[in-house]
Amino acid sequence: MSAGSAEQIRLLLEALAAEPHPPTTVASPEDALEVHVADSLSGLEVGPPLTRARRIADVGAGAGFPGLALAIALPGASVDLIEAAGRKAAVISRLAQAARIENARAVTGRAEEWAGTPAALGGGGGAYDAVTARAVAALPVLVEYAAPLLRMDGVLVAWKGARSGEEEASGAAAAAELGLAAEDALRVEPFEDARERHLHVFRKISPTPPGFPRRPGMASKRPLG
Repeated sequence: MSAGSAEQIRLLLEALAAEPHPPTTVASPEDALEVHVADSLSGLEVGPPLTRARRIADVGAGAGFPGLALAIALPGASVDLIEAAGRKAAVISRLAQAARIENARAVTGRAEEWAGTPAALGGGGGAYDAVTARAVAALPVLVEYAAPLLRMDGVLVAWKGARSGEEEASGAAAAAELGLAAEDALRVEPFEDARERHLHVFRKISPTPPGFPRRPGMASKRPLG
């Protein structure tokens, strides 16, 4: 990582620590460097499907991770951090400004709503080479969020903990309905005390069928798979 990138991360961590009500319980620079930044950057181990992406959507961005850290590490990519809660989206915007991350922006809204407007009309439908999601939802829900956002051959990268055969089977079944295919899960160790961290990758291999995205909330209320 370049000296400029390291400086941006320092500014990002300082800005997060200065937030009076940060949308995370881990806000001190020392802890956030591992729990948020190192964990986020472990996604780079997926390789070219993510590292060569030109447009990335971070779904359920929360406090801004992994999206802000990836935007620093991948200055050639444009990163949209999609967050339904306006207060959290405002924090993301402040953090990006403080850390001088010019290739990232907060998008206030639900993933389903953003995907419902085609890229040609200024929305997120079919706009992205990669979708990321960290500590957001179960795999069947995540693949439904991601599928309408992805271009053909684009990938979803989902940060999860210990592997669950049941969840993975449901995720693969949901993916098959939506034009995605599950690839191998990747075990990563972003920092010394990390436990059972895995990256799940799904690739878009066929168009998402009509009827998706469903209306907001349906993916979690009535998950596929």
